[in-house]
Amino acid sequence: MYNRLTSGRVWPGPNPNFQDKAMRFMVMVKATKDSEAGTMPSEQLLTEMGNYNEQLVKAGVLLAGEGLHPSSKGARVKFSGTQRTVVDGPFAETKELVAGFWLFEVKSKEEAIEWVKRCPNPMPGPSEIEIRQVFEAEDFGAEFTPELREQEERLRKQASAQR
Repeated sequence: MYNRLTSGRVWPGPNPNFQDKAMRFMVMVKATKDSEAGTMPSEQLLTEMGNYNEQLVKAGVLLAGEGLHPSSKGARVKFSGTQRTVVDGPFAETKELVAGFWLFEVKSKEEAIEWVKRCPNPMPGPSEIEIRQVFEAEDFGAEFTPELREQEERLRKQASAQR
């Protein structure tokens, strides 16, 4: 199965070229009725997205990007205290679903917005892309102790080595 947004390519990060404090943003392509129905993109859209992704990579912005299968192939796990309940898809409200994502590393929300505005329309017809900043270690304050930071760094390195 190919990836609708990146043709299966994932780029390593974070970007070592940033001298200033870089910010990461999750850029989410919202699902539509077509994407939830499993309608695949046209060759033209795949070409346009490939070109857009190439621009992101050349600019050192793209850390990762993937398309997602429809919610009918997914599940949700609901938490209530110690109980866990699994609900299989599909999920009714497409406006609440994500069809794919990019992970950008940029200097500001405004820069992330400018990159998204350059994106080809990811869906046939109207579509929406949401931009959300990713928490960084320093955002958690004193509660994120040096020991917890060390543990997170160790786990990130282990996960990266396993790929």
